[in-house]
Amino acid sequence: MRKLFFLLLFILAAVGASARQDTLKYRISLKDKAATTYSLEHPEAFLSEKAIERRRKQNLPIDSTDLPVCRKYVDEIRRQGVKIVVTGKWENFVTVSCNDSALVERIAALPFVRETEKVWIAPGGDGPFMATERDSLINRPSVHPDSIYGLAVDQIRLSNGDKLHEEGFKGQGMTIAVIDAGFHNADKITAMQNIRILGTKDFVNPQSDIFAESSHGMAVLSCIAMNRPGVMTGTAPEASFWLLRSEDEYSEHLVEQDYWAAAVEYADSVGVDVVSSSLGYFSFDVEALNYHQDQLDGRTSLISRAAKMASSKGILLFSSAGNEGGGSWGKITFPADAPDILTVGAITDRKKKSNFSSVGFTADYRVKPDVVALGTGCCVIDPTGNIRYANGTSFATPILAGLGVCLWQAFPSLTNKDIISLLQRFGSKFEQPDAELGYGIPDVYKAYKQERKYAAESK
Repeated sequence: MRKLFFLLLFILAAVGASARQDTLKYRISLKDKAATTYSLEHPEAFLSEKAIERRRKQNLPIDSTDLPVCRKYVDEIRRQGVKIVVTGKWENFVTVSCNDSALVERIAALPFVRETEKVWIAPGGDGPFMATERDSLINRPSVHPDSIYGLAVDQIRLSNGDKLHEEGFKGQGMTIAVIDAGFHNADKITAMQNIRILGTKDFVNPQSDIFAESSHGMAVLSCIAMNRPGVMTGTAPEASFWLLRSEDEYSEHLVEQDYWAAAVEYADSVGVDVVSSSLGYFSFDVEALNYHQDQLDGRTSLISRAAKMASSKGILLFSSAGNEGGGSWGKITFPADAPDILTVGAITDRKKKSNFSSVGFTADYRVKPDVVALGTGCCVIDPTGNIRYANGTSFATPILAGLGVCLWQAFPSLTNKDIISLLQRFGSKFEQPDAELGYGIPDVYKAYKQERKYAAESK
C-alpha cells in the first residue's frame, strides 16, 4: 500500500510538471551540419518535387543551407531536458523552451553550439494564451451582381488587375503561402469554401486551432484568395494556398522571428511559388531588444535574412511595409528591409500615401517600399463571414501579391527577380522613386502586354 501511495504521488507530480507551461525560450545557434545524414545528391529526401523544380527552373543551386539541421544535434539538445520548439536550417539554429536557464548553460557547452540567446519570456497573467472559442457566423455578405469583384473592384482595378484576369490569368497552377497570425473561421465561412487550401501549419503553438486564432490572417487571405463572384473575388482566385501561423498575438518577443523563419522554410520545402507576409517587427516587450533605424539594412535581423534567403531559393516574397507612418518609428519594419523581395506600402483611392503607411529608405539607401497598392478602405471578409472595409499595409500586400502571382503565371519562364523588376519598372513612379511610394503603383496589365510583345519579338 505504501509503495502504491508513493507511486500515486509520483504520477501526480509528473502530471503537474507536464501541465506547467515553459516560461523561457532560447535560440541555439549551431556551428555546422557536419553530422548530417542527408546528401546534396539526394535532395528529394528533404525537399518536395515542386521545391526542387523551382530551383531547377531558375538555375538555382541546392546547397548546404538546404540541408536540415542535424538530427544528432537536435537529439543531444533535447536530452539536456528542454523541448524543441522550431528549427531553422538556413541560419542553422534550434529554438527550445524550458523553465530553467541552467539547462541552456549546459547546452551552450556542447561542442557543436556556437551561441545561445534568450528570445522569449512568458507573459504575465494566467492566460489562456491560446484561442478557446470562435466568433459567431452570420454568413450574409452583400451581393453586387454588376461586378464579379463585388466591393473589392477598386483594389483590383487600381493596378489594372481586372484586365489581366480577363486575359485568363487568375493564379491557376500557382501556390501561395500566407504567413500570418491566424485564420479565424476561414474553414467555416460560406463565402470562403471554394478557396483551394492545400494545408495549414502552426509554428507558434501546434496544439492551437489555426482557424480559431486571430482573424487578421483570414482578412489577408480574403484579399488574395476569394473566389465568390458578385460577393468578392480576390487578386489570385484560382491559386492554391498554404496557411501558416507565425505571429503570437499574446506577446511580442524575438522568438516570433524564429517562428517566421521556420514558416518560410516550410513554405519553401513544400514548393510554394509566392509568399505573402503581412507581419513586421521593430519593438518588443523587452525594451532593450528594440531595433534601431540604422539596423534597417536587410542583414541585422534574423527575419530579414530569412526573407532574403527565401528569395535566393526562387520564392517571390511580398512583405508589408508596416503601419508606422504616423508614429514615432515612422519607417518600414523588419523584414520589409530585406533585399530581393517586394515591400508593399499603402495608398488611398486617390493614389496618395495612406497616412499610416511606413516609409523608407533603408539604412543602406535602397528604395523601400518597392511598390504600393490600395491600403485605405480595402474590402475584406470579417470573422462573421460578411464584407467590411479595413485599413493597413497588411491588405495592400496580398492584393498586390495576387497580381504578381497572375503575372508570373502568364510568364512561367521568368524568375522571381524578373517579376520584381517588372512590377517596379511598370510602377507609376519608376523614373522618380521616393521614400513614400517607392516605384509607385504597378500597372500589371501594361507589364503583361510589354512582356508579351518582347517574348514575341524574341522568337
